[in-house]
Amino acid sequence: MTLSHSPTFLPYQDWHPADIIAALRKKGTTLAAESRAAGLSSSTLANALSRPWAKGEMLISKAIGVPAEEIWPSRYFDPQTREPVVRLMRASRWKPGAHLSY
Repeated sequence: MTLSHSPTFLPYQDWHPADIIAALRKKGTTLAAESRAAGLSSSTLANALSRPWAKGEMLISKAIGVPAEEIWPSRYFDPQTREPVVRLMRASRWKPGAHLSY
């Protein structure tokens, strides 16, 4: 069976990591530079190339000028229904009122 006949086939494939890096270079930047600009370690943003990480995907997509769901459709659309998947960033550890002292 070929992929095009598979029930879980997405019509659009994720960009290859080399294509993402090339797109950044065409914009005059790098993953390391974008990581540092976001206040992260220079190698941190590379994590988004190999695993889902909403914040990293957002930073990369903003730098390239292409929506994250276009770069990584498998992370944003259900492969069987092709419906958008709701993705949430990890809940903050900050608790309302925790910084207040009485």
